[in-house]
Amino acid sequence: MSSDVKILAQVKAEQQKPENPKAGSATLKLLRRLVFLTFGAILMAVGLEIFLVPNKIIDGGITGISIMVSHITDIPLGVFLTLFNLPFLFMGYKQIGKTFALSTLFAVLVMSIGTYFLHPVDPITIDPLLAAVFGGVLLGIGVGLVIRSGGSLDGTEIVAILINKRTPFSVGEIVMFINVFILGSAGFIFGWDHAMYSLIAYYLAFKLIDITIEGIDQSKSVWIISDKHKEIGDALTQRLGRGVTYLEGEGAYSGDSKKVIFVVITRLEEAKLKSIVEDWDSQAFVAVGNIHDVKGGRFKKKAIH
Repeated sequence: MSSDVKILAQVKAEQQKPENPKAGSATLKLLRRLVFLTFGAILMAVGLEIFLVPNKIIDGGITGISIMVSHITDIPLGVFLTLFNLPFLFMGYKQIGKTFALSTLFAVLVMSIGTYFLHPVDPITIDPLLAAVFGGVLLGIGVGLVIRSGGSLDGTEIVAILINKRTPFSVGEIVMFINVFILGSAGFIFGWDHAMYSLIAYYLAFKLIDITIEGIDQSKSVWIISDKHKEIGDALTQRLGRGVTYLEGEGAYSGDSKKVIFVVITRLEEAKLKSIVEDWDSQAFVAVGNIHDVKGGRFKKKAIH
């Protein structure tokens, strides 16, 4: 009888144990990833079937090839979006990892299914310029959300990475060459007017991908070299609300030791930072670079005095 009581007490204790916070956090992260992958893929499908495809405008990469082949064969676009991306899923699994491959597969399937159900829907506009602009914007945001969530909607980048390892060309140069060829091919199939509209859509999508991945309030890293490093560092902390870090440096020509100020700011704070530095040392060396992501540390803005 006492053993039964002990077992019952043990079961109750196990039930009352708090859940592993890491497991809950992992579940929330997975759910968040699935939501953004789904939303991004749906935006891509809307941009294609509601704006671009009805107006014979294409995007670059595998998507552009799929649109042209679908037009020639009269087979639904979603079929080719899935089939043409499958080989690159395997490459992505080998090159980047399992999570990337699964995220990409999920996003591509959602996009393909979305294009199938949206295909019968009438386009919002038949003006090719409006279609190129709004279609390109939707594609850029959609692709950006998927990339930011660890997936992809196009295998062109994976091909570029593989070619880059065997040639002197950069990944960006290879992607540009592939897309110029694809967008140029659209001129023979849809006409050169539509090919030029496709270039507009591709450019807008390209820019919106960057904005979506990096965020509108993009962070910037700043390096400042000045003999008045202490005064400038204190001023940045007090007037800008940002913590600074002093790094040890040495002039290659003079051999003099230098203090280098390192600080991370937002794009909107860049002008004020330069003004603060100018107030203390008009000859200070200031280098500003873009940062895609900032985590940890003390990046959180402090109160400004």
